[in-house]
Amino acid sequence: MTACDIGIMAYNEEKNISRLLEALLNQKLSRVKISHIFVIASGCTDRTEEIVREYIKKDNRIRLISQKKREGKSSAINFFIKEARENILVLESGDTLPVENTIENLILPFSEPEVGMTGAHVIPLNKDNTPVGFAVQTLWRLHHLIALKIPKMGELVAFRKIFQMIPKTSAVDEANIEPLVKGQGYRLVYVPEAIVYNRGPENVREFIRQRKRINIGLLALKENQGYMVATMSGRRVFLTLMRNFKFSVKSLAYTPIVIGLEVWARILAAYAYHYKKDSQTVWEICPSTKKLNHD
Repeated sequence: MTACDIGIMAYNEEKNISRLLEALLNQKLSRVKISHIFVIASGCTDRTEEIVREYIKKDNRIRLISQKKREGKSSAINFFIKEARENILVLESGDTLPVENTIENLILPFSEPEVGMTGAHVIPLNKDNTPVGFAVQTLWRLHHLIALKIPKMGELVAFRKIFQMIPKTSAVDEANIEPLVKGQGYRLVYVPEAIVYNRGPENVREFIRQRKRINIGLLALKENQGYMVATMSGRRVFLTLMRNFKFSVKSLAYTPIVIGLEVWARILAAYAYHYKKDSQTVWEICPSTKKLNHD
């Protein structure tokens, strides 16, 4: 039986925290044990903490860590790493939902001692009948295809507790963990069977804002730690897109828009990072990503 601690990073997640906790408490486990579930509530001004306290009464594995001030996701993650007791930690965003066997699938690869980090298969709930929804679906599909060949972590990950903290100014926490694990000789494993749902932005403004923030974080990761994630290569992403292109009226109409939005977001990120010294440690939330329903 492999034990793990789960850390949920939450900022004003009252709309999803109940569903997330229910999903974690009802995981189907046979060879994996969830010892604790830590909810790190960072500067929440809604009912997130109140809801978590109600769940603590139901299950003593749940712990609440309250940060009065929102200091960024990396700060919350470092609180989790410090408080966690197990040697294998699961990191989950508060605006995601795992399916019933996700945690088991995510943890099982750690039976191999050389595995240091695993990543889940993210499936967005956005419909692809709008340009932005199509863009979200396309980018996560490319993420999946690339990760099958070169593991790339995102949204829900597990890792061995072999470091004390991640960089405090990180805007791409999962990506920042990758070099900390690989640098100690461990292997990354992408687990396509470990499915987790999220929702991407539903409008152009939020899409650009999110993609800009992520690319700023990746630029900082490259400069400060000398590490490039697999999806940072524009050439690799474009070739993967072309090799897996499916001809349809929708694809022909929307794919150029996807390419244009991503290129523009990368240009904005490069300008903001190199000339404005923008680190995006504490970023502006995209409200449309918080609606985790299946409509």
